[in-house]
Amino acid sequence: MHVTERPAPSVEWTVRRWANSADFDRGLPPTGAIDGQTGEPLAAEESFGPNLLLNEGIAALLNLLIGAAETAFSNANAYLGVGDSTTAASASQTGLQAATNKLYKAMAASYPQISGQTVTWRAEFGDAEANFSWQEFTVASGNSDAADNLNRKVQDLGTKASGTWTLDLSITFS
Repeated sequence: MHVTERPAPSVEWTVRRWANSADFDRGLPPTGAIDGQTGEPLAAEESFGPNLLLNEGIAALLNLLIGAAETAFSNANAYLGVGDSTTAASASQTGLQAATNKLYKAMAASYPQISGQTVTWRAEFGDAEANFSWQEFTVASGNSDAADNLNRKVQDLGTKASGTWTLDLSITFS
């Protein structure tokens, strides 16, 4: 029997930054922002990856696959989380590791979306939301660490002080 190997899913996170939330509201392209801690300019758009699947997220996917009781990562339930912990990702973690500065934000309208073999989640963080150092990221099937968190990524994206930032997570299966 011939078995064809398939690559693991590819993961890409993307942050888009608007210094002025009114520009975001008007549908203008991202403008970039100023890091709230260092004062340095931050790119309008930045993509990064991969990340680590968490054990609880893998179990959730398997339960969904076989129709067992599980909360779907749908528009009604999914949240993208950001926090300021720099603790290295470990499969045994259950959510964001930040003690205080973290926020789970509900999906933007019409997300998650599927295009071909890619699913994309998106959340929009407005002027007064998640104004802290963005160091860790996850998608969860609820609005807290108690929900099933699919994955976790640790990467320094700068400090949000104002404006609107969007966060996308795209997973492609091939």
